[in-house]
Amino acid sequence: MLAPVGGAGRSRVRVTASARRHTGWRYRGNVALRALAGSVGAYLVMALTAALLARTLPMSRVEAVAVATMVAYPVAPAVTIWAFLASGPWRALAGVVGIAGLLALGAWAAGQPA
Repeated sequence: MLAPVGGAGRSRVRVTASARRHTGWRYRGNVALRALAGSVGAYLVMALTAALLARTLPMSRVEAVAVATMVAYPVAPAVTIWAFLASGPWRALAGVVGIAGLLALGAWAAGQPA
């Protein structure tokens, strides 16, 4: 990472190869794409989870919406954690978009609540 250069009293610091590797645009793009998938994607998946559950739970409309919202809240942190644990940024984004697509399809197929 950072290695001191020179003797006492010198404030010059040499950047090692491992630290230089993490400052490029590729690394920044990796983190930005994961942050996008973990924030916007997590919100999207959470909202679609709530919509799907609210339409399919066999309760009154008010109870179904309340339960679906409470169940959907832990989904957002789970998606965010997964976005940063995925093996690559594009895999993280593809996973979030895939899950959101499946949830949207399920909510659309469930139709309007009765």
